[in-house]
Amino acid sequence: MIEAIGLTSIPREEHPPAVDNVSFEAHTGRVTALLGAPGAGKTTALRLMLELQRGRGITYFRGRPLHRVPHPAHEVGVLLGDVPGHPARSVRGHLRMLCAASGVPARRADEVLEAVGLVSLRDERLGTLSRGMDRRLGLACALLPDPHTLVLDDPARGLAVGERRWLYDMLREHAAQGGTVLCSTADPKEAARFADHVVTLDGGRVVADQRAADFARTRLRPRVVVRSPHAARLSVLLAQRARSTQRSVEVVREGGNRLCVYGSTCAEVGETAFRNGIVVHQLADEVGDMGPGAGTGAETPTAQEPRPSSAAIAAQSGADPEPGAAAAPGSGPEPELPTPAPDPDLEPEAATPAPDPNPEPEPPTLAPDPSPGPEAATPAPDCGPEPEPSAPAPAPEAVPAASTTLEPPQEAPADDTPQAAPSQQPTTHRPTTVALPPPVLVRPAPTPLRPVRYEIRRAAGVATGYIVGACVLAVSALTAVLLARIGHTPQPRLLAAWPVELPLPPAALGAGLLGALAFGDEFRHPALAVDRGTVPRRLGLLTAKLFVASLTALALAVLTVGCTAEVLYLVYGSELVALPADWPALTAGWLALVTGCAWAGVLAAGVFRSTTAGLAAVVAVPLLVVPAVHKMTEGLSARGPVPFAGRLKGGLPPRLPFGGEQHLEALLRLLAQPVGGAMALSVLALLCAYAFTGLRSRVR
Repeated sequence: MIEAIGLTSIPREEHPPAVDNVSFEAHTGRVTALLGAPGAGKTTALRLMLELQRGRGITYFRGRPLHRVPHPAHEVGVLLGDVPGHPARSVRGHLRMLCAASGVPARRADEVLEAVGLVSLRDERLGTLSRGMDRRLGLACALLPDPHTLVLDDPARGLAVGERRWLYDMLREHAAQGGTVLCSTADPKEAARFADHVVTLDGGRVVADQRAADFARTRLRPRVVVRSPHAARLSVLLAQRARSTQRSVEVVREGGNRLCVYGSTCAEVGETAFRNGIVVHQLADEVGDMGPGAGTGAETPTAQEPRPSSAAIAAQSGADPEPGAAAAPGSGPEPELPTPAPDPDLEPEAATPAPDPNPEPEPPTLAPDPSPGPEAATPAPDCGPEPEPSAPAPAPEAVPAASTTLEPPQEAPADDTPQAAPSQQPTTHRPTTVALPPPVLVRPAPTPLRPVRYEIRRAAGVATGYIVGACVLAVSALTAVLLARIGHTPQPRLLAAWPVELPLPPAALGAGLLGALAFGDEFRHPALAVDRGTVPRRLGLLTAKLFVASLTALALAVLTVGCTAEVLYLVYGSELVALPADWPALTAGWLALVTGCAWAGVLAAGVFRSTTAGLAAVVAVPLLVVPAVHKMTEGLSARGPVPFAGRLKGGLPPRLPFGGEQHLEALLRLLAQPVGGAMALSVLALLCAYAFTGLRSRVR
């Protein structure tokens, strides 16, 4: 169960808040629709519930706010917008990466792919998926950790009718198995069709909170749509006939030659047009949306009638009824009670709405008689759907039959009209053609290796790392050959392919770029959708990223030296690849430099949330930090005859076990160098900044 209490967003400048004091409940075992037009505040409300946006209010998921849930991915499955993943990653690789992040077995990815029907597309890239397949993958990501609650932001946007039906069948199946589903939508007819409960937002406020049956009765009303070049004259004639028969019929002019007639049937409207010689271009049944404020008040009449009724005025004004308010205008009785007495000629289906209707086989399709020609509408039998409790009762002589449509109706889903008395039990709509993935019965215990597995699958799932490594090796080999041909380059710099004119060698820049991609790509394409769509700042995740970045940097450093040495041996012989005397210290310094660049890229990208910022921080170390450190060390060394590294060593114990003083002296010499000290200071500063931002987000 979801309980949202007082959700209010922070207003920007002089604008009102996008969401203002929104409170509602979504019960277990039901599908709750959050309905509202674009800009009504649906997405903002969902982001406030998931604590992705700052604001006031609180949301309880089964009695606990989300920040108090130990594993949010096991409680809430989220789909906000498109699937948050790198477009070059495969479908199966993306799901397996999320399995490692959420702590479920890797075989869960194949089970979810089979449930959503993406087994044949498991090797496709995310960037090549169609809209329907992308929605299926998004639902698979939400169902992957087997959550109790699903929160989806307009998941059916842009889908075809068949894909919508499949998606809503999956959501209903999840609710039928004891889960909670909260789904936003902008289509009221769609909300009445798939939801058990509808919460309507308008202008950032809750204007209606009602069951789907009450929502369909108070907001959705059947109507007859007419298009005619003589719409004004036809509206007057329909109003005159309604007064003569003492029936409540509303005619609303919707601009141009379109009329919407409430409380009548296709047969009556067509017969009136035919008797008066009025050309009809379209005659069809629809379900009209009365708007989020229908029934709350009346405004000035706009219908072309001599005496427009109050409901026609309300239909034009677009106001929304209160729950339980009567939708029939101008009539005193409640919506459940039909005004006229039942006629013997009226069929039982039209007189009494069935509790579980089946609109497909009921209306028989009757072909219209083409004899009158296209100039007049034929008085065909009525085609309207079964009258809902809120609609005015049809005339005694009206018999429900097929519609006479001279043009195809504009709204295709009008035939799928939601009835006024749907079953309130979710099991009534339980689909038989969809199946959810099996539940996760045993969850592995949290281990330190979980973020490491995730980071390895994240780094190895795309070809970016391999391309960067190949480019670094090629550039290093070419640079080493050119430096050897020019001459005057020390052998250590020659093996590292590090010209004096460059601030860093290609291997260090490549390691920094790979480190920056570790966080930067996740902020561009969030991979941890299981963690509410954000990139968390947990210490375990940072440790895993630093560990994997260190392994990558070490491999890149070793491969660079080996590749350049082999190329130099093939081109110039063995005299340029002789092992130097102080190779242990040089090797340690080389590996430390490349690893420090990788760490600086990881930390800077995590702090500034950008790959470019991470790479800029790596380049800024030799350009900005090294001169400052060089001046500082020169000032410290000028204060006494002993070098700065010697004074550092003098403050430590004279003897260390196992010859540790030799390794410590080498480390101090490395730190005393401008590049080593600058890299160490930069990594330390970035680590402190990362810790500060993580603590600040927790305090918020």
